[in-house]
Amino acid sequence: MTAPATSPSVKGWCPGAHRPMMSGDGLVVRVRPFRAELSSDQARGLCDLAERFGNGTLDLTSRANLQIRGVAEAEHPALLAELDALGLIDQDPAVEGHRNILLDPNWATGDLTDRLYEALLSALPSLPDMPEKMGFALDTGRGGHLRDGSADFRFEIAQDGGLILRADGCDAGRPVTEATAIDALKDMAEWFVSTGGRDAGRMARHLKTVSLPTDWQTTLPRSAATDVTPGLAPNGTVLGAAFGKIDTTALRDLLNDTGAGQMRLMLGRMFWLRGGSAPAPSQHFVFNCGDPILKAHACPGAPFCPQATVETRKLATRLAAQTDHVLHVSGCSKGCALPRACAVTLVGRDGAFDLVKNGAPWDIPSQTGLAPDTISLKDL
Repeated sequence: MTAPATSPSVKGWCPGAHRPMMSGDGLVVRVRPFRAELSSDQARGLCDLAERFGNGTLDLTSRANLQIRGVAEAEHPALLAELDALGLIDQDPAVEGHRNILLDPNWATGDLTDRLYEALLSALPSLPDMPEKMGFALDTGRGGHLRDGSADFRFEIAQDGGLILRADGCDAGRPVTEATAIDALKDMAEWFVSTGGRDAGRMARHLKTVSLPTDWQTTLPRSAATDVTPGLAPNGTVLGAAFGKIDTTALRDLLNDTGAGQMRLMLGRMFWLRGGSAPAPSQHFVFNCGDPILKAHACPGAPFCPQATVETRKLATRLAAQTDHVLHVSGCSKGCALPRACAVTLVGRDGAFDLVKNGAPWDIPSQTGLAPDTISLKDL
């Protein structure tokens, strides 16, 4: 087995609104809607901005955020002003860059998840400086829905029904109460920084070489809930977006036709239209929970990303129906679309693909130099 000959440029941070990232088709501007929810007016407004400043699509990311691609550098200040007018960004760029917060999709105004979110927002400026890729999960609703989400500090419900704070990469957590939760988070964040965690970049990676205090890993979380899938849901409908790509015209029509009041963003590149009538089937969205495209992940690839030398989504679409497992087609070894291990990962390199089985894009491949047109999962 051979390792990839070249490594892509790893920024160590994710694009934001105030701090976008240059890609092959212009700036990528990430919008982190507060509480992962947009009103119908905000969603329509974001569609307008993607058409005015970007390429006319929105990307729904693995962390349940939205991105506008193809923004010209000269137009970025004007886009920021419009996003601010919609109430979709923080005034403080430092806070906005660290506001990576996953919420249980079933949160309700005034419940524990909502209260913890408000407390965490207030605490963000006082946390120690940590890598911007790091994030938080508030998996404190009726079911454990965020276990597969990318987060380093996890508030969860324990098997006995209490509240815990668990470090990602550790099986068990530390019992806390709502009143002590934020202080415990500060303790863990300060421990992370003081023990050299910034060099590791993420909590799980850090814990491979450094051990948490034993009294921070005493209580197991409840079991993970069954995955949310597209279909009818309380007060609305859950829909999927293949590879997270959302056509703005189709989304605007969907909002107008259903009369939905809110759009709540979810893991798995899905969104929950809340209120209104059930939508009519459309080729632009995933309505069927059995659609194999939901288990396929692919970044934009070439020519949209300068790190990639291969097209990705055409291949991922063709291969999705060939497996019942999670499939990841990555333009390079950074693995932006799914930055973790899965059953089958194809990693682009020099116009071909390397195969990683049951691993992450940066792991050593079992096969290299596979031509895109000849790849079949049945033969691998």
